[in-house]
Amino acid sequence: MILHSLLAFLLLIGACSSQTERVPAVGEPVVKPANALSGKVLIVYLSRTKNTKAIAEIIHKHVGGKLVALDLAKPYPENYRATVDQVAKENETGFLPPLTTKIDTIQQYDIVFVGFPTWGMQLPPPMKSFLRQYDLRGKTVIPFNTNGGYGIGSTFQTVKELCPNSTVLDGFTMRGGSERDGQLLVIEGDKAKTAETNAQQWLRTINVLK
Repeated sequence: MILHSLLAFLLLIGACSSQTERVPAVGEPVVKPANALSGKVLIVYLSRTKNTKAIAEIIHKHVGGKLVALDLAKPYPENYRATVDQVAKENETGFLPPLTTKIDTIQQYDIVFVGFPTWGMQLPPPMKSFLRQYDLRGKTVIPFNTNGGYGIGSTFQTVKELCPNSTVLDGFTMRGGSERDGQLLVIEGDKAKTAETNAQQWLRTINVLK
């Protein structure tokens, strides 16, 4: 009777263990949950009219991590036309504007979101500075963008080119303001709610959110 009870107890323990933990067979890859975000997250963004900042804050709200704004040693002029001319010259010459933003522990982050507006259909020079300055090899890089209605241009492709040793996931974009037309922060109120819904859907598509 005692042996019978002991055997039943051992069988019960074995059944419970098999339900809570499965040991992969030899040679079988260990698969993480498809929607699991593993590793420390860094969210870096450049924002002149604060629309990209609004998207960065939405991402931060849902995935956590560290949120960092890119600041320049010499800010661009407040005048829109003067800034357009300066950026055009920087793109022509390949000049990379110095940043005052410092990230001393970049090695600890596994996932790096990079956010920026579209400037002249290209990646803004300050974001090029960031991607040139920091070694993101082996990390997952995720771009996001706001634009004045003309789309991403070559921005996402440039991110891939500047991160050849990183895994670059599909990015997110939506229309923001148009400083040229006097439209500054527009991702607020109802539009901010729509942006959050769309961003969440994107984060699920790239398996960052469940």
